Amino acid sequence: MANEDKQFVTEITPQQEDFSRWYIDVIKKADLMDYSPVRGCIVFKPDGYEIWEHIQQELDRRFKETGHRNAYFPLFIPESFFQKEKEHVEGFNPELPWVTEAAGEKLEERLAVRPTSETMIGHMYERWIQSYRDLPVLINQWANVVRWEKRTLPFLRTSEFLWQEGHTAHENEEEAREETMKILEIYRDFVENYLAIPVIVGQKTPSEKFAGAVDTFSIEAMMKDGRAVQAGTSHYLGTNFAKAFEIKYLNRENVQEYVHTTSWGVSTRLIGSLIMVHGDDRGLALPPKVAPKQVMIIPIGPPKTRDLVVGRADELFSELKKAGVRVGIDDRADVRPGWKFNEYEMRGVPIRLEIGPRDMENGVCVLVSRISGEKKVVEQANLVQEVQAMLEQVHQEMYARAKSFREENFYSVDTLDEMKAKVEEQRGFTLAGWCGSDACEDTVKSETGATSRNIPFRAEVEKHTCLVCGEQAKHTVLFARAY
Repeated sequence: MANEDKQFVTEITPQQEDFSRWYIDVIKKADLMDYSPVRGCIVFKPDGYEIWEHIQQELDRRFKETGHRNAYFPLFIPESFFQKEKEHVEGFNPELPWVTEAAGEKLEERLAVRPTSETMIGHMYERWIQSYRDLPVLINQWANVVRWEKRTLPFLRTSEFLWQEGHTAHENEEEAREETMKILEIYRDFVENYLAIPVIVGQKTPSEKFAGAVDTFSIEAMMKDGRAVQAGTSHYLGTNFAKAFEIKYLNRENVQEYVHTTSWGVSTRLIGSLIMVHGDDRGLALPPKVAPKQVMIIPIGPPKTRDLVVGRADELFSELKKAGVRVGIDDRADVRPGWKFNEYEMRGVPIRLEIGPRDMENGVCVLVSRISGEKKVVEQANLVQEVQAMLEQVHQEMYARAKSFREENFYSVDTLDEMKAKVEEQRGFTLAGWCGSDACEDTVKSETGATSRNIPFRAEVEKHTCLVCGEQAKHTVLFARAY
């Protein structure tokens, strides 16, 4: 390969040298985003936004299958709404931007720019829900939210981000808890089987739960630098918000009761997660189900055969597109094939299809996997089936690699000193026992920089003593440094 072909990739900092720099290099080089003039806000360029569209479309389909409907609520929330739920506003207060003036006049009441919509939706549900016949209310909204972050990182932590937030109201605790866990399972299945990211499912400790929730549950994913990303959360809110906003209903015995509510969401941090889980020193490696282009066709060969090869490539393009494959073709004559190979590897396209004059004669073409590098000569007559099979294979290999990486960087400890040593010498997740006290949890954070991610539903080992105080452990907890 010529030097000019390699140069495109050498502009990406190796992961081992500087993971944060690698991440920024990749998302900029792959043209996923650009910085806006507003601090902490990014512009989603078409490839970056299309990944979000595929996430959105698949999750939306799953939500609607389970009876949820979409609505939209205002971006601006009166300050008085937050005061009704003190715990909630305390959880968000440092991150809230406020609107104080409009049309040249000072507002009578400050308006928060939406950090999440529990308070606004609580106000509306109080008006909409009168009887048990109005329940359950199963509403989701796709929206943007604002949290004025002090430290930002594109996709993973930005001042404004895109997400979905579900808000449901139920007759009783049993139904609401069932909803909370149903959504958590939708998230787990989606992230593992659509984004090829293995996750650990569990319950947040009280100090890490959502402000105003009774219980918060999460899915946690490991990035290639060993840090955790909270990939999705589902909250059982009990009657906390119902009492704050007087959301009552007449039950089947004609008695007024408070509804039980839930909320749940995932955001565009999923884009950052899949980049950090699957990417390598060649750039992006995108899961086939969300990749903007699943196959890139590159005709190769000398000028005298070019028209014939490009003509056949166009026919293969049409065939794949008709079958529902997201396919592109790069037939530029003034760009070397080697440069194109590197470019589309860097952009994370799952499969490269090469076709040249000899392939034309033999009725074949070559498929190259972005993940394994495997080159497979396939019959053009079977192209659609071969591409679909390789796309599935790429997904499975991506998931297996991510899971293997997590297993290699997953360990358990018995004492705080042991954990401190591990954190310094080895990236990854730690399982440890915890007595349940805030003081011990705070000590872990201050001494190691790791936070409790969740209490796994299925811990690989059960720990019996608290790593800090040595008392009997109430829980086996997943700890990690996190984004």
